[in-house]
Amino acid sequence: MKIDILSLFPDYFKGPFDESIIGQARKKGLIEINLIDIRSFADNRYRKVDDRPYGGGPGMVLMPQPVTQAIRSVRATHTHVVYLSPQGTLLNAAKSRQLASYEHLVLLCGHYEGIDERALKEVDEEISIGDYVLTNGCLPAIVLVDAMIRFVPGVLGHDSAANEDSFETGIFDCPHYTRPEVFEGTAVPEVLLSGNHKKIEEWRHRQALKKTQRVRPDLIKNQELELGE
Repeated sequence: MKIDILSLFPDYFKGPFDESIIGQARKKGLIEINLIDIRSFADNRYRKVDDRPYGGGPGMVLMPQPVTQAIRSVRATHTHVVYLSPQGTLLNAAKSRQLASYEHLVLLCGHYEGIDERALKEVDEEISIGDYVLTNGCLPAIVLVDAMIRFVPGVLGHDSAANEDSFETGIFDCPHYTRPEVFEGTAVPEVLLSGNHKKIEEWRHRQALKKTQRVRPDLIKNQELELGE
């Protein structure tokens, strides 16, 4: 899978993309990430890419020419262009899985007050990571890549692991325990030590439902609850 990220700050990504699962996936050749500076496409000697908004108002707006040229420089037949914007569709597990199916993603990072609307003709969809505004679109791009690549075959140690995470069945994941069996007076639930896989599965499902109901009841309003002990 190929990912091209267009931004004003390519160095912003070097730490997160060199470490952990993303870094390992790049080393294995499972994903290719290219960092592209929008300023490289400015058509003026000062590499100016922003200007004051027409109609007045605070802040600066990215001009359409460098953004459009940056997108077109990497667009191919199977390219899907995403603009990271607080006005976009909310990123969730289903959207992350869908994005992982594309051969080539281009992620456009917004800056300042946004991007000239005329450049957005090159964009296939806008995606937001939450109902808040950040100083730029670089961090949302990192979040999107991290959430999405987990669904790329071979990235995780077990390809089925992503299917068991929170939100994959519409609710949270279950609680997890490991050694030691007793920590500061609290023991691992006996059912997890029983070896009875059917009972373990039932317990995990009940616990996941309980936490989801307590923290995010909106996720289970259409599901039948079985919250017995």
